[in-house]
Order: sequence, then structure tokens, then C-alpha cells
Amino acid sequence: MHRGRCERLVGTVVAAVVLGVGFLHHGARAAEPKNGIPEAAAKEAQELFTTRCSVCHGAGGKGDGPGAAGLNPKPRNLTDPEWQKSVDDAYIEKIIQYGGMAVGKSAAMPNNPDLAAKPDVVKGIRAIVRGLTAHK
Repeated sequence: MHRGRCERLVGTVVAAVVLGVGFLHHGARAAEPKNGIPEAAAKEAQELFTTRCSVCHGAGGKGDGPGAAGLNPKPRNLTDPEWQKSVDDAYIEKIIQYGGMAVGKSAAMPNNPDLAAKPDVVKGIRAIVRGLTAHK
């Protein structure tokens, strides 16, 4: 009799685990976009900011990256609250994708033509730039 109860208990536990796994599997969803930016695009944006933008703008966006030393004019301090208020999101996205000359600024700010087909990545980089004001 004791063996029968154990078998039923094990069977119940196994069934609960299987049903639970099935529930989790069917209930699982892709990662929700943060600020309307899909997780994969946000991750790529962070990688690009680190490998491309921070070279001149610096990791904190103050315009003090290692590549800034030889530039004239110096890279924009992206943490400047007055500058942040003076530009809209479309401006930031345009300069990210098309470079400084596209907005009447220095040609030293390069374009990123590979981002033309990646609008969510461009938005992700813009979101990073917008978030830099908190790290003054």
C-alpha cells in the first residue's frame, strides 16, 4: 500500500512538472522592447556606442574619448543639458546615421551608412545619448 502511494505521489509530481514546463513554454514571450526598442537592437546599439561613439565622445559622453585628442573641433559633450534641450530626437538620429556634415557640423563626425537598414539600432544609440545627461 505504501508503495502505491509513493508511485501516485511521484506520478503527480512528474505531471505537475511537465504541466508547469508546458505552461512556462507556452506562456513565454520574446523580451519586451524597452522604450520601444527591441532587446537585440538595444544590445547592438550599446555595442556600437562602445566601439564607435565612445572613441571620440568618451564612455560617459563628455567628448573626452581617446580619439578626441587630435580633433578640432572637439567632439560634442553629449551630457550638456543645454545641448540636449536644443536638439530633437530626429537631429540626433540624423547625425548618427549620416554624420556631422549632414547637420552642418564637422566632417570628423563620421557617417554610419550600415545603419540605414537598422532604424531600431539608430533609435537605441539615440536613447543612449539621451540617457547621458544623468551621468554628468
